[in-house]
Amino acid sequence: MATSLLLAQILNGLVTGALYALTAFGLSIIKGLLNIPNFAHGALYLIGAYVGLDVTTRTGSFSAGLFAAALVAGVVGVLIERFLVRKLYGAAYLFQLLLLFGVALVLEQVVILLWGTVGTSMPPPPWLQGALDTGLFTFPKYLIFAMAMSLAIITALWVAIEKTRFGAMVRAGLERREMAAAIGIDIERLFTVAFGVGAALAGVAGALAAPVVGVTSSMGGDMLAIAFVVVVLGGLGSLYGAILAGLIVGVTQSLAALWVPAASTVLIYAAMIAVLAFRPQGLFGER
Repeated sequence: MATSLLLAQILNGLVTGALYALTAFGLSIIKGLLNIPNFAHGALYLIGAYVGLDVTTRTGSFSAGLFAAALVAGVVGVLIERFLVRKLYGAAYLFQLLLLFGVALVLEQVVILLWGTVGTSMPPPPWLQGALDTGLFTFPKYLIFAMAMSLAIITALWVAIEKTRFGAMVRAGLERREMAAAIGIDIERLFTVAFGVGAALAGVAGALAAPVVGVTSSMGGDMLAIAFVVVVLGGLGSLYGAILAGLIVGVTQSLAALWVPAASTVLIYAAMIAVLAFRPQGLFGER
């Protein structure tokens, strides 16, 4: 196999993995703080893709589309937590899962009512069209931008979590929720903000992915499945495990597509099953 093809495929996998990591990072924030697998995360990703497409088309500004995707998905996430999920914190775990599954179905139908069922493509903005010549291979400019933007957002959140007072509260809530509440941290407010941030990450990931994979009404479910695989592999509730696992999954899928294209996705699900069976805390979770 030519070295140039292998390198191009690895880079393509890193792009895909960065988008997986961005989506799974938001899912991990919600899972870590609220201890709820957010089944509506894929629908928020879907909303982000359609809002990004709609705003970009209307304004001609891709930046405005990304901002609107994050804002709308974040607001929807806040509303879900504030008026629905919060009412079931004291209820059985199953009720919370069923609620979020129902929310996902409703949001997907709302998207279909607003934008229809026919998928569409979303071209990159003019300044990101074309390809860069690396000397060994050419690579689309937009894919490099999508990877760089995903990693920049994750890095900004890492700085916020590690270096700010709010980040300290998030870490406290992740590690010792009861102790955080006992020292005066407003856990309910923290939950709302965390759900909104996680939802916003899903929305901006959907908008970033739109020029790569197109926009269809089924893309939310597809990404939700992969995001859960990434979260399980990285370790449930492990923020940084989600980043590493997302990149690993993207590169693995990309390389597997060279040799066994039909099994590239099955391989990832098989890896998740193996991890659950032999290391339930995930590849990067604590023992």
